[in-house]
Amino acid sequence: MAAGGTFVIANKVLPGAYINFISKARALGNVGERGTAAFAYDTGWSDGGLIHISAEEFQTDCMKILGYDYSHEKMKPLRELFINAKSLILYTGEQGSAAKAESGGLSVKAAKGGSRGNDIRVVIAKDVDEEEKYVVSTYIDDVLADAQTIGSAEEFSDNGFISISGELSEAAGIVLTGGDDTAFTGTTYQNFLGLIEGESFTTLLYDGDDESTKSLFTAFTKRLRDDEGVKITCVLYNKAADSEGVINLTTAKELIYFTAGAQAGAQINESLTNMAYGGEYTPSVSYSKAQLKAAVSKGEFIYYNDMGVLRVLKDINSLVSFSSEKNSDFSNNQVIRVLDAIGNDIAGIFNSYYLGKVQNDALGRDIFRSEIIEYCRKLMSMRAIEDFSSEDLTVEKGQEKGDVIVSFYVMPSAAMEKLYMTCIVE
Repeated sequence: MAAGGTFVIANKVLPGAYINFISKARALGNVGERGTAAFAYDTGWSDGGLIHISAEEFQTDCMKILGYDYSHEKMKPLRELFINAKSLILYTGEQGSAAKAESGGLSVKAAKGGSRGNDIRVVIAKDVDEEEKYVVSTYIDDVLADAQTIGSAEEFSDNGFISISGELSEAAGIVLTGGDDTAFTGTTYQNFLGLIEGESFTTLLYDGDDESTKSLFTAFTKRLRDDEGVKITCVLYNKAADSEGVINLTTAKELIYFTAGAQAGAQINESLTNMAYGGEYTPSVSYSKAQLKAAVSKGEFIYYNDMGVLRVLKDINSLVSFSSEKNSDFSNNQVIRVLDAIGNDIAGIFNSYYLGKVQNDALGRDIFRSEIIEYCRKLMSMRAIEDFSSEDLTVEKGQEKGDVIVSFYVMPSAAMEKLYMTCIVE
């Protein structure tokens, strides 16, 4: 039999066919997907971990995932978020005491800790078709959440609401009690930030008023952006953080959920300036022209009343201390979205396809340079940047053998905001 296989260099000893199959060269990196918000919210129903929810799951499986119907008042802030956000990483706090109940020889326990378990009622009835079996129905707020026909407690399938053990018997209504919440404190938010640091998300939200907690979120955002290279934004209420990574909402606190969702869902070629509020809250908003000017100068993200419709005045962040390194363009959230995308995406391309895999020689650097050029051309096609020239991009070897130094110019695009027109009439 003739030899064969693949080859690295043409140095085979035995005769045969040595064939390599490789894909045609193409760009490996894409523009990263936006749309994920991260939020710590006390629902009274928690197992102490993070919950990843897509917009579709929230609409169709809200009861199963969160223990509440989609239309429940408790879900109102999340409905606001999901008007524009595509997904949510939710932390519902540390696990509190789980509600329980005993009926005859049967024990019932809520699947998660917290006061929401006290709203659970279980009804057990004989099955009309099979006398040796029982129908176990789980109700929350008197709404049927699950029903199972089983012959023993061991056959009960996890439904996300309760667990049972012991002997089955008919029961008109087993009401669970003793569920207790764990209070949200500064430690709760510290735990939340520790859990999400390794997650991928776009926008972070804190909806409280505690100044020390707002400072904690600000410091966390700045550290991830400046030290870790993870470009996220954070939405806070009444926090003049003076940072391009922190958005300071000062109009009606209840608008913070819609704002965070809109910031998370906004694409890099999209501005929120003049965006209409489309949520359920009905805040009263009234500003004078002088107040609007003052708010913008202070880096405040506000809404104005446009003939009964609330609209975003200007899509800005809280940065107000401009310098030669960061001019006023850095206060524009659309510009920051473009710059953040470039930072996150090129880092992702490098880490996934080049780090430890491609030699740091002239050929390797040229391949990486071509990758960045193709990525920037995608941004150009999206009208996220303009006037990019490959001649302005350099990829060079650094001081250490593994160091790669990249430098290039980029001009982010921005939506039209001001019209200056002179009309000469003859």
